[in-house]
Amino acid sequence: MLQDFGYLAPKSLAELYAVLKKNSGKAIILAGGTDVIVNMHNGCVAPATLVDIKKIAELGGIKYNSKNGLSIGATVTCVEVAENKDVIKHYPLLAKAVGEIGSPQLRNRATVAGNICTASPCADSSCALMALGASVELSSADGVRAVALKDFFLGPKKTQIKPHEVLTRITVPADMTGAAYGMNKLKRIKGHDIALVSVAIAKTDKIMRVAIGSAAPTPVVTKDLAANATLKETLSAVSAVAKPIDDVRASKDYREFMISNYVEQIYTELFNGKGCKK
Repeated sequence: MLQDFGYLAPKSLAELYAVLKKNSGKAIILAGGTDVIVNMHNGCVAPATLVDIKKIAELGGIKYNSKNGLSIGATVTCVEVAENKDVIKHYPLLAKAVGEIGSPQLRNRATVAGNICTASPCADSSCALMALGASVELSSADGVRAVALKDFFLGPKKTQIKPHEVLTRITVPADMTGAAYGMNKLKRIKGHDIALVSVAIAKTDKIMRVAIGSAAPTPVVTKDLAANATLKETLSAVSAVAKPIDDVRASKDYREFMISNYVEQIYTELFNGKGCKK
């Protein structure tokens, strides 16, 4: 049973910042609500105030240009990202990853920002965004700060967002436009399911990055590799950041095996020009 809580729906960022400052540590942001409402029903969280941000126009929209790259507002749904023509054309890895999130019904409600803020080690969007070098914009009455997504996660369900802050925008740099890519996701069942392991690789003419989900307390990404890095160098970089564990869904050894298998498979496709797109 839900506990009593207050409900506020600010209509501007200024109003939102004031609400968060007044209710610091006692409020939870509601965007899509696909995680928040479930957690409230389960008794995992019990906010004094639920702050609905869907009415704030500044937090909507997907913007792209060749100079600044891609910008995704905090209230943009997963289906809007997956079907956006600029995302599909310039960042197809992201479109593919977001299209893997949950079911069609969930993607029509859930936001990409919310998927990130949940801070699950197996979040589909986080893996792709980290491979693409994304960052997030954290805003409050004190100002705006940009945080690289690779530094945003502090642990399971933990992020750099302070009690009076809100994630307002996700940005993907222009230098990753048109990156060649590959992504594999291991699931227990066909259809929608969370990942036992996921691997995403993004490669431009200058660099290559590998991001891995369900392989550490947070999604992880390798250091920037040379675009012509060998498979051995790539696997070594992955090994340095991927530290899977045994749990009820899969063993550490199985995860390590599948990570290596997926990395080698995608790497081969990228360098042989098969299977992965630009």
